[in-house]
Amino acid sequence: MSVVAPPEGAALPSGFWETLDWNEARAADADSFRGMLEAANRETNLVGAATLPQFWTRHFLDSAQLLWFEREAVRWADLGSGAGLPGLVLAILLKGREGARVDLVESMAKRCRFLQSVVDRLDLPAMVRHGRAEDFHLQVEVVTARACAPLDRLLDFAAPFMGLGARGLFLKGADAQAEIDAARGRWRFETKCETSLSDPRGRLLSIRNLTRGPRR
Repeated sequence: MSVVAPPEGAALPSGFWETLDWNEARAADADSFRGMLEAANRETNLVGAATLPQFWTRHFLDSAQLLWFEREAVRWADLGSGAGLPGLVLAILLKGREGARVDLVESMAKRCRFLQSVVDRLDLPAMVRHGRAEDFHLQVEVVTARACAPLDRLLDFAAPFMGLGARGLFLKGADAQAEIDAARGRWRFETKCETSLSDPRGRLLSIRNLTRGPRR
């Protein structure tokens, strides 16, 4: 299949879409997801309606870049999955990879029904988990979240996963450093901050060695 990159204008690293194994089948799945999201959004507030015309950069690429930074990971958990961003995007890109699975953790039943409808229609390697993130103890390689909670609270949700060996990789905005500083009042951790590939104002926080207690 020929490589068909979704329309976007961001400056990406050389070989970005090839590394993510982008092809016509993934493009078709991604476009089907876009259509389902637009349709569901008329009934349920999954994403801001004004952001849908920028689906490919604002939502798809923003989510897809996680796999660029964690290219070997096949087991993921998406906390507060909501509209499936980034979890469903990761599942689309991991479809067909041996051992791949994305756990979509969401507390709202209506959103879980949407997530399950996309998983079923596109036959994605994902499992919808209805409940609070802190109630699950799943062994994954990477735990992620987007627009879920400030980092201080997000680490409460991620701690059970990270206690079982997961790495944290979280999508954040321009105030990421302020969130890091606030989180250090309750947590000790190592972090690396990357500039987003979809929006230079955004940040990706890679977090390791999480333990409770303020930085000393």
